Amino acid sequence: MPNAKLAAAKREGEIRNGPYIRRIVTGHDAGGKAVVWLDGPATNHKFSSDKQSSTLMWVTDATPADFTTDLDAGQRILGTPPPAGGTRFTVMELQPGNTPRMHRTDTVDYVICLAGEVEMDLDDTTVKMSAGDIMIQRGTNHGWANRSNAPARLAFVLVDGTPKRSGSLT
Repeated sequence: MPNAKLAAAKREGEIRNGPYIRRIVTGHDAGGKAVVWLDGPATNHKFSSDKQSSTLMWVTDATPADFTTDLDAGQRILGTPPPAGGTRFTVMELQPGNTPRMHRTDTVDYVICLAGEVEMDLDDTTVKMSAGDIMIQRGTNHGWANRSNAPARLAFVLVDGTPKRSGSLT
């Protein structure tokens, strides 16, 4: 995308019907020098409703992760949990009035509220997050709700965990 178009899309906040998120991925050239390998809009968007989008940034299949591959792991198609033994990094945007969907994954999730306010409903309680707040979510039943008047943006890193329980998303 030409720079002028990219700048206009960034100002508008959307590219290809999803939120604009610049994704920068580094790597090494043939001589081992550190370089920027990818630099542009993240485009692997999913829309579970008209008020919720999720954009995949990167996936790993194992820990430790192979950082030498030339495959763009941000273009993979997968469900909510990461691959067995791996990780999943995504950014979720919630519009005001979204409907929370209660679910759980057998993962440890690092959640960072990047913008706005969002509430996480648990079985018997609710916790509010604001921009700058960080949560470690450990395999609990939960649902995300934006009960404010402005969009909210969250970054998630899901790390595969144990034990595996029946009823969890797979």
